[in-house]
Amino acid sequence: MSLKDSLRIMVVDDMATSRGLITQALDEIGIKNYLTENDGSKALTRMASSPVHLVLSDFNMPNMDGLALLKAVRQNRATQKIGFILVTGKPTPDMVTQAKQLGLNNMIKKPFTSLAMKQCIESVVGKL
Repeated sequence: MSLKDSLRIMVVDDMATSRGLITQALDEIGIKNYLTENDGSKALTRMASSPVHLVLSDFNMPNMDGLALLKAVRQNRATQKIGFILVTGKPTPDMVTQAKQLGLNNMIKKPFTSLAMKQCIESVVGKL
């Protein structure tokens, strides 16, 4: 079984359109095993009971933004080793610094291509 077939990804974005663009890129890459959530706290609960290998999370979300989700993922024993990629349209130097301190694995800027998403994911999990 290839990494593409076994990799489980959680896509977290409050906007349905953005979730769709991310999952479309995953489909184009050949990754079919993904879950989606529109809220960081729901995603965290779901990950604790159904572990994933990688999180692709939007930064700007109500209730729990991407950095708060990253922090919560890193503080939970069941989820702390999960790879985490932040997806954002406007990465600020402060956001990048904070994310790195929290244990971010990678970041991708919107808009992105499927190839850029593949390279971003491969930098975290290895060759797909």
